[in-house]
Amino acid sequence: KLTSLTLQPVITPELVQGRVHLKCTYSRPSSKLPLQYVVVWSRLSTPGKKEQIQRETTLQSFSYVEMNGVNLRLGDTVFCTVTAFTRDTPEQQSLPEESKGFYAGIKFLPESLQIAEDGKEHVLTILSTVPIACPGHDDSCKITLQLSTEDLDSQLLGPPDIALSACQVDLLQAPCSESSCAAAALRVTAVTDFAQDGNRVSRIRAEPVGWRDLLWRAYAPKDVKVTVRDLPTGNCYSFTDPHIITFDGWRYDNYKIGTFLLCRSVSRAFEVHVRQWDCGGHRSATACNCGVAAR
Repeated sequence: KLTSLTLQPVITPELVQGRVHLKCTYSRPSSKLPLQYVVVWSRLSTPGKKEQIQRETTLQSFSYVEMNGVNLRLGDTVFCTVTAFTRDTPEQQSLPEESKGFYAGIKFLPESLQIAEDGKEHVLTILSTVPIACPGHDDSCKITLQLSTEDLDSQLLGPPDIALSACQVDLLQAPCSESSCAAAALRVTAVTDFAQDGNRVSRIRAEPVGWRDLLWRAYAPKDVKVTVRDLPTGNCYSFTDPHIITFDGWRYDNYKIGTFLLCRSVSRAFEVHVRQWDCGGHRSATACNCGVAAR
């Protein structure tokens, strides 16, 4: 009679007395029989292998486990498995039903980025799947994450190929909804480096700072891998008695003396001025580049 019960266990995060807990809820079948439930909490210790962390028998249609930073830590994927049985005849048991895995910690969306050296900004969302507690009255309810970038291509000892819009982000406490209890966004751009250095891989790291709580203190979120597609860079030239070749390959001569605007961007604060002086003497009217100003 009990094999066909649909318990549908679901894990949701919750703050209980200021501490982070996970709650497993399951539907109480419309059974006339008085039921009890065995709830087994487990975490993914290695891929494909689960480790039991708590087991309880209860009359309630929910069960709690605390994220204490010891047997259940941030970064864990957690499951709850529920079996129902009748109190009078405990040998009558339902088939155990397992929840979907709940990832407790900080997530990046998307989890990896593929971008190009084209100046476009890409939004990276950082969210916490567990609520952020307020440790004291003087502290605001937030987690501060220090962000850093690193080049994973060891042959090129240059700076990373990516730039971030912020060095720190704050995850502020908010009501949990749709697997997010706090979120922040930043923008990632590929650095246009004027170098034909091929496609390169960098990573973004986030580290909680200044947090006294054991749960967050020992936690390092998973890195975000960013692959940057190299694009050829436009070049323009002004050389000798100035011959000019523009970005799109047109050729000019400018033998005049004076200060000239060589290049100005219409989309950002970028321009180049050049100063040309007489360098040809009496026989020929020739000018040379003698000064340059760029912003």
